[in-house]
Amino acid sequence: MSKRIAPLLCNVLGSIILLSVIVTCLPVTIPHLTGYEVYNVVSGSMEPEIPVGSILYVKPAEPESLEEAEVIAFQSGNAVVAHRVVKNKLVEGELVTKGDANAGEDLNTVPYSAVIGRVEYHLPALGRFLFLYTSQLGKIYVFFFAACGVMLNLLAGIMRSRQQEG
Repeated sequence: MSKRIAPLLCNVLGSIILLSVIVTCLPVTIPHLTGYEVYNVVSGSMEPEIPVGSILYVKPAEPESLEEAEVIAFQSGNAVVAHRVVKNKLVEGELVTKGDANAGEDLNTVPYSAVIGRVEYHLPALGRFLFLYTSQLGKIYVFFFAACGVMLNLLAGIMRSRQQEG
């Protein structure tokens, strides 16, 4: 009886590990397949609407089509910023933006060339998982965690085959 429990436990634990890796990858990978860019919120400029630690799903959009009150993502130096459109200056080809938590409008306007797209939706707290899939160390952890799940399933198979032989 106890010889049957060890392979079962290895198989169940290995499957749980693999399933957890797959489930945590889904909010990051599936949107890429449907044309979204995924970003992690690291500052509180859009709180309380979009809290720190959220994942943003950004769909490419023509800057001319962006309207007041829409939240957009744009390149600002080396960072991606998500702020609300205050005004779309069509003639100048730029946007005036503001973070919800900020007292005033952003000092610099956003040229159309810096616009990444419209923030379609966000998921609070899942941005913390995004770190796992974007940092070098995080990728290593995820890889080894998944490898442990595979090895536990292989071990369960080996244990079962030895029981059948013996």
